[in-house]
Amino acid sequence: MKILFNVINSGLGNCGGANTIIKSANTLVDLGHDVTIIDNSKNKNTWTPIKAKHLIIRDIPDIPKSDCIIATSFTTVKSTLKISKILNIPSYHWIRGWELWNMNEKDIINNVLNVPTIKLVNSLNLQKKLKKYNIDSYLVRPGYDLEDIYPKYIRNYKNDNIVLGGLYHGGKHRHTKRTDWILESSKILKQKYGNKIKLYMFGIDKNPNNPVIDKYLSNPNIKDKNDFYNEIDIWLSPSKLEGLHIPPAEAMLTCCPVIGTNAELNGMNDYLIHNETGIVSLDNLNCFIDGIELYICNPKIREIYGKKSFDKIHEIGDRKSNMKKLIEILKMEI
Repeated sequence: MKILFNVINSGLGNCGGANTIIKSANTLVDLGHDVTIIDNSKNKNTWTPIKAKHLIIRDIPDIPKSDCIIATSFTTVKSTLKISKILNIPSYHWIRGWELWNMNEKDIINNVLNVPTIKLVNSLNLQKKLKKYNIDSYLVRPGYDLEDIYPKYIRNYKNDNIVLGGLYHGGKHRHTKRTDWILESSKILKQKYGNKIKLYMFGIDKNPNNPVIDKYLSNPNIKDKNDFYNEIDIWLSPSKLEGLHIPPAEAMLTCCPVIGTNAELNGMNDYLIHNETGIVSLDNLNCFIDGIELYICNPKIREIYGKKSFDKIHEIGDRKSNMKKLIEILKMEI
């Protein structure tokens, strides 16, 4: 198939969303498909080399004839509809987040949901969200790098010293990523349990030099991330505005137990199942801290949920198996 991924007015930067598009495009190329990422700016992603074509277009004639076009964010929907009409090809929208940072709720309804794109979503959270507006969607997860992130079997679940882990975000998404929840809960638990509690974090920001953080990794490569996850005993993920949240799933691939909340868009309903693959607290800080303490005081629970979470992510599958599912869906409309 000839597939267009549209990132016009969205772009490719160093973030999970852009990286997912690149890795999905690359996987489709590996599967034998002709994939072009159309853009109106330079590629700024330094994490993953692009195997697909990356084409900066100035006008519609620059766009190669293709079988379909996929919008990749809310800001790319308008141009996707225009291009699909001119090229007479089906238009899809792979919704991978509820982008309140780009549009308010009213504009999302008018300009994203109630337009003639075929909706794909990357998570059960988003599928349920669209259903509230009577919008049907296909579930298309991107899959995971199972060969790159794996358990090194160095974690001692019975160790009295506990390393908490979390994603640090100092930018515009700090509030929805709830970085402050991770810092505050770690501070409280350190005061209660003393120096047996450590906090390790990573992010794209430079080291914030926060005294609560005992180790910080800035913009790590995949090998460093795998080593980092394997050092963590409990992964903290209180995010509240996600599609399919990446870091907790990656932590699970190393058999690290995860705690999240029951926020509507926590981004983990696909794999974090309460009392089965991890702990899901009520959506408030006190309950979140109580859940962390449950892990701290019960090493057996950490071990059981760590192993079950590993199995769950492998059940969801790698990138190739999930991109094959995408192709099956795309072929239905061609």
